[in-house]
Amino acid sequence: GQAGALRLGIARALEALEAERRPALKEAGFLSRDDRKKESKKYGLKKARKAPQYSKR
Repeated sequence: GQAGALRLGIARALEALEAERRPALKEAGFLSRDDRKKESKKYGLKKARKAPQYSKR
């Protein structure tokens, strides 16, 4: 979310100012972006995976 983006931005700024901090930032995982996205909705379904209720009879 926004907090993660802010954290990444601050970490990148710190790295740009002081390059010797890079190993510590990398080890803490602050320099890697979480690139998960919302799964897109499929036609015929209510959401990305939620199908309409199924009735046998």
